[in-house]
Amino acid sequence: MRTTGSREVYRNPWIRLREDVVEREDGSTGVYSVVEKPDFALVVAVERDGVWLVEQFRHPVARRAWEFPQGTWTTGSTGTPEELARAELAEETGLRAARMTHLGHLDLAPGLSTQEFDVWLATDLTPGPTAREATEADMVAAFVTEAELRAMIRDGRLTDGPSLAAYALLLLSRD
Repeated sequence: MRTTGSREVYRNPWIRLREDVVEREDGSTGVYSVVEKPDFALVVAVERDGVWLVEQFRHPVARRAWEFPQGTWTTGSTGTPEELARAELAEETGLRAARMTHLGHLDLAPGLSTQEFDVWLATDLTPGPTAREATEADMVAAFVTEAELRAMIRDGRLTDGPSLAAYALLLLSRD
């Protein structure tokens, strides 16, 4: 497939939407809408027999959602993927990890978006203060046992796709 044209449809500080005109291998043409967002980090913070989750209101789905701590750099900030993971963990939960292990790099939604993410395992945790952004003012952090996490997934209380993928990587890392 070959891109023959592209135009910006929308942009704000967090997202860009572009429309690409493409020519397929058979000569037919089409249009793809592509969401461009910066990559993010997701952290599976493990201690004892469980993990740390955060819950917050998510406007696009109009409800509160449980997920692993995750996020991207604020405008103007940069760093390595591990530095981002450490920053998000501390910001959202107050936890600092003595050890971070990279579990994998995944595509968020390759049929729609350029956004990718790194999954990190955080261990040897020390509590500290949070530093949540204004959009995270309603966020709560909670420790749940792994049995409770599995129950949350089974009964639909945890439906965040990246968190589910991260949990799969955690399970695979134990093999």
